[in-house]
Amino acid sequence: MLPNLITKSIHLADGREITIETGALAKQADGSVVVRMGKAMLLATVVSKPEAQEGVDFLPMSVDYQEKFAASGKIPGGFLKREGRLSDYEILISRIVDRAIRPIFPDDYHADTQINITLMSADSEVLPDCLAGLAASAALAVSDIPFNGPISEVRVAKINGKLKINPSPAELESASLEFIVAGSNDYILMVEGEADEISEDEMVEALQFAHEEIKKHCLVQMELTKAVGKEEKRAYSHEKSDPALFDKMYAELYDKCYGVVSKQIANKSERSEMIKAIKEGFIESLGEEHEYEASLIGPYFSKIHKEAARNLTLNEKKRLDGRKLDEIRPIWSVVDYLPSAHGSAVFTRGETQSITTCTLGTKLDEQMVDGAMISGYNKFFLHYNFPGFSTGEVKPNRGPGRREVGHGNLAMRALKKVMPKDEENPYTIRVVSDILESNGSSSMATVCAGSLAMMDAGVPIKAPVTGIAMGMISDAKTGNYSILSDILGDEDHLGDMDFKVTGTSKGITACQMDLKVEGLDYNVLKEALFQARTGRLHILDEINKTLDAPRPDLKPHAPRSFNMSIPKELIGAVIGPGGKVIQEIQKDTGATIVIEEKDNMGKINIFSNDETSMNGAITRIKAIVAQPEIGETYTGKVKNIMPFGAFVEFMPGKDGLLHISEIKWERLENMEGVLEPGEEIMVKLIDVDKKTGKFKLSRKVLLPKPEKSDKKD
Repeated sequence: MLPNLITKSIHLADGREITIETGALAKQADGSVVVRMGKAMLLATVVSKPEAQEGVDFLPMSVDYQEKFAASGKIPGGFLKREGRLSDYEILISRIVDRAIRPIFPDDYHADTQINITLMSADSEVLPDCLAGLAASAALAVSDIPFNGPISEVRVAKINGKLKINPSPAELESASLEFIVAGSNDYILMVEGEADEISEDEMVEALQFAHEEIKKHCLVQMELTKAVGKEEKRAYSHEKSDPALFDKMYAELYDKCYGVVSKQIANKSERSEMIKAIKEGFIESLGEEHEYEASLIGPYFSKIHKEAARNLTLNEKKRLDGRKLDEIRPIWSVVDYLPSAHGSAVFTRGETQSITTCTLGTKLDEQMVDGAMISGYNKFFLHYNFPGFSTGEVKPNRGPGRREVGHGNLAMRALKKVMPKDEENPYTIRVVSDILESNGSSSMATVCAGSLAMMDAGVPIKAPVTGIAMGMISDAKTGNYSILSDILGDEDHLGDMDFKVTGTSKGITACQMDLKVEGLDYNVLKEALFQARTGRLHILDEINKTLDAPRPDLKPHAPRSFNMSIPKELIGAVIGPGGKVIQEIQKDTGATIVIEEKDNMGKINIFSNDETSMNGAITRIKAIVAQPEIGETYTGKVKNIMPFGAFVEFMPGKDGLLHISEIKWERLENMEGVLEPGEEIMVKLIDVDKKTGKFKLSRKVLLPKPEKSDKKD
């Protein structure tokens, strides 16, 4: 029996089409759709348990985006030859979808929910990541799971001065800005991307352009919901309530909380202890036996504390730690902190601190990428680590989680835009940020510390990059709002919007934004961006006091690089049979040599920490690739003795015949006792056979010619 298919289409401005189909696949899921653009096909499913677990007061949702290798006709690498743990790229896309989808669920919905998005068929002209959010939302739209959607995601890029939605990979290579934007029919939810030092006005223009396209996607999903008959969602009751308890707590504790936050205590721990004491005092006042639901005390207290802190900022324009709304916390930084690292920096802003290293490697250190859609090598990568002690917690180290991957990627995007071009940079560059303290954006501290560490290492970046985390607290009823620069961890929790902006003195290089409030006015967004610019430039002035440009030279212990080009037909001579020649040079000199064919030439990179080692390798290679010239004199080594002469190696890998008649001016009857194998002699190249290419050598022309005798018999 054929399935009852329901299909809806979205038409892009340039004639391309996106289709959403439901009713054919994965029908036991609560919601299932196939989103298609060109040959690219994404299957999205969503399942949510009917009831929430006891005591859960949040949405336990997981989002997994995975690309099947078969989708692009590939077999996975590795021993198992199957898809395993999500790659960093897949984790990043999962996070982007999660950040867009999570805010649209009702606050009181706490059932276990799982969203899976799978690339089933690939198209080299379509980037599937920008369709993942649409697919997830469409799966929810055809289910009975309650959510305040629909939403969608698109990629917006500026190519040759014009904005375009969901460009091809080839078009994206020349884009001056690239953002993935998520939103509903009414407002933007999430932004993430990078740019070539663009202005704030350019960024707002791109977001508005993207939102207009998102609105079309949302309308189509509403039609899809109606077509499948899922306008009515399931009933649920996941939260207990005790209005009497809340009223009692509010009456007794709001003023106490407001009193603490209004003290504007700068120290996070001290502030937290005072708030904690209020909660504990209330619990003690109730006694061991009371009529109230104990599990509600924590959530209710958090709600009251949050309202008090928000009102302090909204009504009095004051912040928890005593700063002005646009004030940046004190900054100090230092470079060359770790003497053995190629480059290092410590950046501290308030109670947030990063120690970051920059390591220079060879082409052999490049990061191999083996994905269903993306394969190749990375010459620049950044890793971010967030140990438990940075926030005073006990937490086992289990490798990087999704948060660490996401924060590291944002910092990498920010710094990537000022990196030298590949042809100008022979090194593989790894930047590692270890967060030592955290109260406020550690990813932005990573950007600042990473910029300093690379300049300390002598990496010729175009300009230093700094970043800042911004927040906003607003009241939709009154229209009152406050924009906060350099937000604290507590302010991130309290606010309605948080966004991180990075850039140089010229403009924005990367951005990440998450909204928790409906109907953000674009004028407010623009105001926030310009306030962020002021903060970024202040931070830039501070780090410039430490180091304002890349060092003119590398550290003494950093690997030096020398590049040379040779005719491609000589690549084999440098490598030698089975790599014998190049391995011997590396063993004898201690240098690392990388050779590859590029642009119809042999490109050689030589790396060494020692000048003598470097010069030795260069000399050996130059000798191999040097072209013999007729008339030139060489120091040769006798290889073989023959009755008619000797074969002499006069250049590495090049032998010539020294005929018996060219050894001495005097006539030689035979070769006995004339030369010995291994003997070094001076020879001159006198000819090259045009047919065979064989070299003809002479020794006698370098010897004094005997004078003719006038004596007669």
